[in-house]
Amino acid sequence: MDAACPRLPDTVLFEIFLYLDHADVLSVGLVCQQWRAVARDEFLWKELFYRYYRVSRDVPRHPGAVSWYDEFRRLYDTIPCVEVQALKEHNDQVLHLSFSHSGCLFASCSKDCTVKIWSNELDISLQHSSNMRPYNWSYTQFSQFNSDDSLLLVSGVFVGPHNSSSGEIAVISMENFTLLSRVRNKPYDVFGCWLNETNLISGNLHRIGRITSCSVLWLNNAFQGIESENVNVVKRLFKIQNLNASTIRTVMVADCSRYDSPDLLLDYEEQLAASSTCPVFDLGSDSEEEEAKPKPPPEPAVQELPDAGGVPAEHGLQQLFDDIMEGHMRPAMTETELETKVAELFVRNRTKPPEPNLLPTDSNSKTKYLIFTTGCLTYSPHQIGIKRILPHQMTTAGPVLGEERRSDEFFDSLDHVIDIHGHIIGMGLSPDHR
Repeated sequence: MDAACPRLPDTVLFEIFLYLDHADVLSVGLVCQQWRAVARDEFLWKELFYRYYRVSRDVPRHPGAVSWYDEFRRLYDTIPCVEVQALKEHNDQVLHLSFSHSGCLFASCSKDCTVKIWSNELDISLQHSSNMRPYNWSYTQFSQFNSDDSLLLVSGVFVGPHNSSSGEIAVISMENFTLLSRVRNKPYDVFGCWLNETNLISGNLHRIGRITSCSVLWLNNAFQGIESENVNVVKRLFKIQNLNASTIRTVMVADCSRYDSPDLLLDYEEQLAASSTCPVFDLGSDSEEEEAKPKPPPEPAVQELPDAGGVPAEHGLQQLFDDIMEGHMRPAMTETELETKVAELFVRNRTKPPEPNLLPTDSNSKTKYLIFTTGCLTYSPHQIGIKRILPHQMTTAGPVLGEERRSDEFFDSLDHVIDIHGHIIGMGLSPDHR
């Protein structure tokens, strides 16, 4: 630009550039050094970013991004902007997609009650389609490849009344696309998951009261056609009590055996030394200052019972009933509160304590954790539960109902609970399981 020509102030150039799109801003940045400096202004590219991608301004920049310009360019280069192929084989809503570990295949589940397997090449093609309506399914909702991509787990919902929560899990061979086995799954939003190459986890729900239930997680062999009747095809993993209409949902398995000391691996020895009860990590506070403040104890909705300590649950129940009959409970408990209190007293001495040694002693042993959504206050899940799966539990060998336990060890305890203080609508693991 001619030195004799007066220059516009940077603030004026900035306001002018705001009227341009990103391509024009890059073009005018080639005029001179002054225009280039204004065209790379961070505030300018922040405005262009939110305008072009139509993202809410409440969404911050990616923590790993160096600048707004670099983040704009990264998304522009990696997000597909041109449709290259439309897959129209489904005739209803597609609910879920899952990719094989090799990336060569992916499966799709739909409300048309089919699961379709696709070849993920430059020109995507349909390899197989399984219609699950002959098995009384309403729709397919979830799928997952096992670790060597030889089997596909498909979860679906049964046809039934509006309030029905039953579902089923099917296993399909990737070699010849045959249906190998079907497993009952209740509630259906447990979805199911693979524990290893040939064993999968399903759920079942038993109602104890109107708002109290028991979730049972089962380990199933993918190949149900076992020749010997002495070989189990199913074994109980865990049995966990549910309060206030909550249930276990969305189960998944995290494999931490590939890491010596993963960042998010919880220290069970320290936990057990500190307390014999299950710790709850509270993620509901908004700031560090709020976390630092001592929290006052919540006011009980009903009169608190004295701590039973080592008193058997039957004695605590008898004391509760005596207080009710003699009118000592003030205020009077509702039917729901009474059921919850009875369930808490029952489970107090009927829960198996955590394993004394939860850290692997063998460097080659598998370290896996069952992660699931759950709750304790409402029907909607608001907590994440974590339970270590011990090596002897990773096979269907042994007693059908799981490891032997005393008659008073009716339920299994959780190792960790993380309270989100909000309705959890989805959960997923990163590819490296960290």
